Amino acid sequence: MTLRDLRQQAGMTQQQLATKAGVDMFTVANLEQRRVKRPQQAMLTRLAWALGVSVDMIELPCRNGGGR
Repeated sequence: MTLRDLRQQAGMTQQQLATKAGVDMFTVANLEQRRVKRPQQAMLTRLAWALGVSVDMIELPCRNGGGR
């Protein structure tokens, strides 16, 4: 699932997710809009933890062949 799908499924806003994960809200927005091609593993780990999922559940352009 995309980060946006996971966040919405968790009932969180971008700001709530960012705060819980300890990252900037613009980071969440940029990831959701696929503006970041190779996100740092530590950031993904924090986001996955905040969403209660494994990192492998987060679809990323570099993992699924998508992106621009």
